[in-house]
Amino acid sequence: MTAQRIDGNALSQQLRADVAARTLALKAKGITPGLAVVLVGDNSASQVYVRNKVKACQDSGLHSVLEKYPDTLSEAELLARVHALNNDATIHGILVQLPLPAHIDAQKVIEAISPAKDVDGFHIASAGALMTGMPGFWPCTPYGCMKMLESIGYDLKGKHAVVIGRSNIVGKPMAMMLLQKNATVTICHSATQDLKAMTLQADVIVAAVGKRNVLTADMVKPGAVVLDVGMNRNDEGKLCGDVDFAGVAQVASYITPVPGGVGPMTITMLLVNTLEAAERMAA
Repeated sequence: MTAQRIDGNALSQQLRADVAARTLALKAKGITPGLAVVLVGDNSASQVYVRNKVKACQDSGLHSVLEKYPDTLSEAELLARVHALNNDATIHGILVQLPLPAHIDAQKVIEAISPAKDVDGFHIASAGALMTGMPGFWPCTPYGCMKMLESIGYDLKGKHAVVIGRSNIVGKPMAMMLLQKNATVTICHSATQDLKAMTLQADVIVAAVGKRNVLTADMVKPGAVVLDVGMNRNDEGKLCGDVDFAGVAQVASYITPVPGGVGPMTITMLLVNTLEAAERMAA
């Protein structure tokens, strides 16, 4: 068996075409969905992410504002900027790029964002909405994973899903989303005693720990679906995920590549969330 790839680039293009069409419909009513991206400091990876997010907005017809600040910006000044954006009617989504400089409390900044504009889905109100099945914004990376499963027509009802990783950004919300679709969910992490015993039971595996080869072929049940959220570098300096792609692809039925898998979906779901924020405000 050789697994079919779930192409994140191709799926992203489909979803972005839908975003562009819905954005045009909103513009016809005089509303242009707007995203504000706030970058503090000069983290090189963050600069790349931010640039990609702004370009994706522009390509889909959304209005985007990039605010760059030096790492000397105070917490109070950043909170004041977030408050101003909360009150800006042309901005429907606010994203403060993480990580922030050490002197700024990231959680305090996230909680300062209006839940109605929390398109990253990190606010405690968004987490609570996801937990209780209420309308809110889903974090973009696990939301993208769900869209990938949907794209292959995968019915999660009664399936066993194993999530490797328990972060607030991917692992925990991923588990909640899978649960909403009636999967039986196991969350594994650094204190899990026998990871292989867990993953061998899984119909779906989501690897999201940022550690190369955390999942190898001998840990995967034949026919399982494997989603690789990891972003690492191999010995040659090339991008790779958490999954031993070459090995696991011989066992799984579907697999996401790195690059070109979950990554493009993350930015796409940010566009979807921003558009939905604008649609809700227009309703």
